[in-house]
Amino acid sequence: MRNHLLVMLRTRRLVFARRLLLLVTALALLAAACGGPGGPEGAVHVLKADGDVNPVMYRYINRGIDQAEDAKAMAVVIELDTPGGLMSSMEDIVKRIEEDRIPVIVFVSPKGAKAASAGTFITMAANIAAMAPSTRIGAASPVGAGGEDIEGTLGKKVTEDAVAYAKSIANYRGRNAEWAEQAVREAVSATETEAVDLNVVDLVADDLPSLLEAVDGREVQLVDRTVTLATKEALDQNKIVHNDMNLAERFLDLISDPNITFLLLSLGSIALFYEIVNPGQIFPGVFGAIALVIAFFSLSVLPFNWAGVILIFLAFALFIAEIFVTSGGILGIGGVVALVLGGLLLTWGNPSGFQVNRWLIYSIAAAAGAFFLFVVTSIIRIRRQPAVTGINTLIGRHGVARSPLDPSGMVFVDGEYWSATLEEGSAEEGEEVVVTAIEGLKLTVRKVGKELEHD
Repeated sequence: MRNHLLVMLRTRRLVFARRLLLLVTALALLAAACGGPGGPEGAVHVLKADGDVNPVMYRYINRGIDQAEDAKAMAVVIELDTPGGLMSSMEDIVKRIEEDRIPVIVFVSPKGAKAASAGTFITMAANIAAMAPSTRIGAASPVGAGGEDIEGTLGKKVTEDAVAYAKSIANYRGRNAEWAEQAVREAVSATETEAVDLNVVDLVADDLPSLLEAVDGREVQLVDRTVTLATKEALDQNKIVHNDMNLAERFLDLISDPNITFLLLSLGSIALFYEIVNPGQIFPGVFGAIALVIAFFSLSVLPFNWAGVILIFLAFALFIAEIFVTSGGILGIGGVVALVLGGLLLTWGNPSGFQVNRWLIYSIAAAAGAFFLFVVTSIIRIRRQPAVTGINTLIGRHGVARSPLDPSGMVFVDGEYWSATLEEGSAEEGEEVVVTAIEGLKLTVRKVGKELEHD
């Protein structure tokens, strides 16, 4: 059994490598093909940033601004609706906006939307900040990984850093730095009208056309020049380019959930393990390869800890080792522990919305442990059973002498005639014998009565 598994593992290694290469190539070509529209010169490009602030949102906004610059657009409008997200992604978005190579307008919309937490920083960083009716902004206090307040010296350091960052953004754009500090320290929020009165944003607009009419003729200071916005002209000439997320970005946004990533890593490893111990099962191997590729694709946009990934794979390596090494269950228990620790460390330190759910970790670990326990016990049971095929299965079988055995002759066992030698003494035709050994195609037998005497 062990040799058989090793041979099958070697023969399938190349197949797995080819599958993975094909999948990675296909995904790369798909991502390359998912570009956005160019649009006419002088157009207004509209981006829709709806959801958590994460690396996918940054990639999308970065691509959208780049394409607007390449198309010599008049301006970029980012329609923002977010509850917040990762500080690191927010900082990347703010840096991209503050490069000031093209006017960027952040519009908190539609009605009922919000620019909370990280969204507050992004909105204030825009050249022009606007809000739709019935929207709000603020509540930018940093919180811990589980959504709790950060206590002690660390909490003070994080808060002071966020305050300084918010004030620097506000001062750079000529906005209310005092309110920005309160939004971080005291988690204050403001409605759209309050935000205008407090000089947090520039104006309120009902919708995109109203916004473009309201900002028409405004001067925007960029790094190397001053631009006078001609957004009404772009509106009248229908030069509005809606540059939504492409297919690759939507797919990344869909799978950029730590829970999905952990599930893909776990299920992919289980599927590959199942094919290793059950050679010839094509579907588990294909599913496992695809799941692992998608998991690593997801990890490319998520903040994660390599120690967590290594521990997850170590868990399944220990489960596999349990098959080949008699450890009394120690390796299996170690695999369960490694899987739990890997799940916890995978997204350690991220905000609560970007961490693997602990109950999911415990559930997967328990299910994986039970699955591998079942597999291992089944294999042990099979190993302990006598062979059910082949000539060796005749040992212990009863037969009848078909000729006198003195000591050699013919016996009838399991419906076949065999040449046999009696261990001792002689036997008459018709006497019952039992097979004790096999050498080549010749049986060694002894009389049943003699066997009982010996026993």
